[in-house]
Amino acid sequence: MSNKNTTKTAGAGALLGAAFLMATSAIGPGFLTQTATFTSSLGSSFGFVILATIVLAAIAQLNIWRVLCSSGLRGQDAANKILPGLGILVSVLIVFGGIVFNIGNVGGGGLGLNALVGMPLIPGYIITALLAIAIFLFKQAKSIMDTVTKVLGGVMILLILIVIFIVKPPVGDALKNTVAPSAGYFSGNMRSAILTLLGGTVGGYITFAGAHRLIDAGTTGAKRLKDINKSAVMGIGIATIVRILLFLAILGVVVLGADLTQAAEGTINNPAAQAFRLGAGELGYRFAGLVIFCAAITSVIGCSYTSISFMKSIKFVADHENAFVIGFIVLSCAVMCILGAAPATLLVLAGAINGLILPITLAICLIAGKMKKIVGDSYKHPMVLWVLGWIVVVISGYLGVTTFVAQMGKLF
Repeated sequence: MSNKNTTKTAGAGALLGAAFLMATSAIGPGFLTQTATFTSSLGSSFGFVILATIVLAAIAQLNIWRVLCSSGLRGQDAANKILPGLGILVSVLIVFGGIVFNIGNVGGGGLGLNALVGMPLIPGYIITALLAIAIFLFKQAKSIMDTVTKVLGGVMILLILIVIFIVKPPVGDALKNTVAPSAGYFSGNMRSAILTLLGGTVGGYITFAGAHRLIDAGTTGAKRLKDINKSAVMGIGIATIVRILLFLAILGVVVLGADLTQAAEGTINNPAAQAFRLGAGELGYRFAGLVIFCAAITSVIGCSYTSISFMKSIKFVADHENAFVIGFIVLSCAVMCILGAAPATLLVLAGAINGLILPITLAICLIAGKMKKIVGDSYKHPMVLWVLGWIVVVISGYLGVTTFVAQMGKLF
């Protein structure tokens, strides 16, 4: 009886841990910075971007979680079953996107500590990396990872709520523009914002974070579909709540005429922290620093763990998983220290890069969902979800190409 209860508790812990791992990966410092940057330029119309990305992300997440967890195969292994060698391409894309994002996540930790205690950026990068590394020094790293992401995720939600009560955002105007944005549905700025936010919340490694965690926990097969759906929906719900709350907190400042793209004199460019400072004074600024720092730690953990999970088809990597995760974090920190500055810019860029990866990886999972040699005879992927998934592939692919072309036009 005791063993059965322990197993049940451990299983429930893994479900919630996977949900928070995905959610906190999706609401990292990149999302905070992207939200502040685009809310500053789009105002209440950014509500439509939030709504669009929530719907697109939910469809992508449900498709990928169900296919991979039902099959028990990680993304790269499912891809190799479709076409030998395809998994290598997927792994390269995810790890490349992951390293770009993780460099930005470490940078976000520096921004957070700078706003929280005035620490210079480079020592902040190193402390962020060391705290994340500490988790993977233990054999029970995955269990510790689950606990840390849950606790820090809760802290972020509480702090953002406090700021919302202080700034009193125009909720009615936000709701109106969420449905009928005054900036237009698909203007150049709106397309760029949707792609960047989609990439920052479900692109690259992020959409695989929770699914790979469940696979490692043994929550696989069609018989566990109820648990898989439950964990996925929890993760989507948590991420959605934080996205909406953060948008409202920042909007409450933007409507007063604040320009979040310009750093205050003598401070480092940090749009999210700037919003909290203008809305809630110095205390709000410190709150923002803690929120960004928590987001950075959880995102470094999620990004490093998930990126390395795409290399676990190699036995040596699987046998020394924690060491490779630590190496990934050290590399990210070293590159950020060499770059030295502009982490806020890098965080926005990382979202755009990962947005380009999403249509490729999602398409592969959709194909896998219809192949019995991958998902087995007992699993039937819902046709509605499959069709909606292809719509997301087309939309995200179109946004990726048009935004890339537009950016190239600016450069040349």
